[in-house]
Amino acid sequence: MTSDLRPSGTTNFWHPAHLVATVFGIGNLPKAPGTWGSLVALPAAWIIVTNFGITGLLISLVVVIPLGVWAASVYAVRTGTDDAGAVVIDEVAGQWLTLVVVPPDLIYYLLGFLLFRLADIFKPWPISWADKNIKGGLGVMIDDLMAAVPAAAILYGIVVLRGGI
Repeated sequence: MTSDLRPSGTTNFWHPAHLVATVFGIGNLPKAPGTWGSLVALPAAWIIVTNFGITGLLISLVVVIPLGVWAASVYAVRTGTDDAGAVVIDEVAGQWLTLVVVPPDLIYYLLGFLLFRLADIFKPWPISWADKNIKGGLGVMIDDLMAAVPAAAILYGIVVLRGGI
């Protein structure tokens, strides 16, 4: 019997860690998997917030973050990769963290998407430091969560300036 955590260079699509890490295969799309992961997070956040409020989104984050750390860790071991592009659960968590500061509004969600993607792509310090120095599943998740902080701060500032909150 082989171990469930074996470096095989690949992983079974139906393995729970693969499903979570790639957000049911979204991360396997051929171009810009991180962008697709962030995009799929938008309607999910909208549904959560409209049904359960911002508290529901925060509770979802409390569930998704450790689940993402676990899934990214297992995926990395099973595929022999450190931070595979196919792992997009970190984008979902980062996008949701960005959106917890705004009500469900199409303009705010699109701005939140753009701000988060910019912070995630350019990785200003200390995000770049975390990306290079924190390894494993936590490392995969933490840089996106850190990218969400300035994105959320700017987004919140825009909402306040518009008199939205």
